[in-house]
Amino acid sequence: MLSYEESLKILKETNALIEGHFILSSGLHSSKYVQCAQLLSKPDKASQICKSLAEKIKSTISDFDLILSPAMGGIVIGYEIGRLLKKETIFSERINGEFKLRRDFFIKKGSKVIIVEDVITTGKSSLECSKLIKDAEAITVGYACIIDRSLDKSLIKKNIISQIQLNIPTYAKENLPENLLSMKPVKPGSRNI
Repeated sequence: MLSYEESLKILKETNALIEGHFILSSGLHSSKYVQCAQLLSKPDKASQICKSLAEKIKSTISDFDLILSPAMGGIVIGYEIGRLLKKETIFSERINGEFKLRRDFFIKKGSKVIIVEDVITTGKSSLECSKLIKDAEAITVGYACIIDRSLDKSLIKKNIISQIQLNIPTYAKENLPENLLSMKPVKPGSRNI
C-alpha cells in the first residue's frame, strides 16, 4: 500500500491538488481543491492510488456484492476498484437534483453494497447513495474514497476507508478568512451539473 507521503506526492505531480478560492459542492469555501479528474487523466498514476485503495478495502471489508458510485466524480474510481476487486460496479446520476439509478442499473434486495467515490468532504453524496441502497432493501457495508477531507466531521457515521486524509479547512461564506475574501471564487464540483 502507498504511504501518505507517496499518495500526496502523486496528487501534487498530477496537479490534482490545486490552490485558489473554491466553493465546494457542499456550499462551503476552501483555499484548496482536490481535482481528482486531473489524477484520473494520468492512468499510470491513478492506477497506483486505486491499487492501494483496493487493498485497503479488501483488508477492511471482506464480503460485499456491489460497488455504487455517485456521478460524476466516483464513476472512474468505482469502475477501477470494481475491476481490481472483481466486483460489479454501478453508478447513480442526478435527475432534478436527486440521485437515481438509470441505464437499467439496479440493486438486488439483500445485497451488500460499498459506496466508492473520489472525495468525501461532508458525505452528502455518499449518504444520498445510501438512501438508494436502503430503498432497494439492501445493506450499505462501507464507504471508500481516494481522499477523505472530512476531518471526521462527515455526516457519515461509519468509518470511511480512504487512500489519504487531507486536513483542508473549509469556511462558511460569512466566515471567510482575509486571503479568500480578496479572490474571486470558482465552483469546480459537479453537483449542479
